Amino acid sequence: MQPWKLAETTYSVVKDQQYEVAVLPMGATEPHNLHLPYGMDVLEGNLIGERVCEAAWQRGAKVLLLPTLPYGTQTNQREFPLAMNLNPSTLNAVVTDLVDSLVNSGFRKIVLLNSHGGNEFKGLLRELYGRTPAHLFLCNWWTIFDDMYDEIFEQRDDHAGEMETSIGLAFWPELIARKPDGTLAADEGRKASTRFEAVNRGWVSITRPWHLLTTNAGAGNPHAATAEKGRKLVDVLVDRLADFLVELSEAEPDERFPY
Repeated sequence: MQPWKLAETTYSVVKDQQYEVAVLPMGATEPHNLHLPYGMDVLEGNLIGERVCEAAWQRGAKVLLLPTLPYGTQTNQREFPLAMNLNPSTLNAVVTDLVDSLVNSGFRKIVLLNSHGGNEFKGLLRELYGRTPAHLFLCNWWTIFDDMYDEIFEQRDDHAGEMETSIGLAFWPELIARKPDGTLAADEGRKASTRFEAVNRGWVSITRPWHLLTTNAGAGNPHAATAEKGRKLVDVLVDRLADFLVELSEAEPDERFPY
């Protein structure tokens, strides 16, 4: 039994634990080009959450991993079948209720481990600040290794490209769709440009309709992906995020926390 993993732990164990940090992975159910499974963000939430929390627990952190929420905001992918959407207001309400449950169980330090770019929680953190006794931390895990991205991967991508495909090849190769010749059953993940230079250069932002932005929901070329790259990336994530969880577990909330 693993006392840091709630889904596989019994009440007989939980009732005697003194947890300090709760980690709530946030996923999504959506298409990932033609080759990655719909549940890729859920699989990543499970994988990274389990690896990180286990490493932190072994280093002394009193951390508890919650089950990954399998649905997220998919308004941009509404034209693709079975992109299972929770509107931002609905998702925020769900997370707020889960935070209340954790507070009721004594938690005061909560980490949202987000695996889906469409889940935007910064506004929720601002809304809940001062309204809940819990201190909320948001981790979009793909930002953790930005300084090493170009050392691991050939090109930066957005969704279902080289990075995510490398994770899939490393940990769930049996779920990756391939052509008869063994190559990935994926297109090149090209993204369309808008007719406005200001939008294309990032000066002005829009919500992106993915059926116009992409061909098959992929935004990034996956064909340079390797399992070795995926394993290297996850090692970096585990090392960096586990250290944070250890520090957070040991930190005493006071009137200056987290400063």
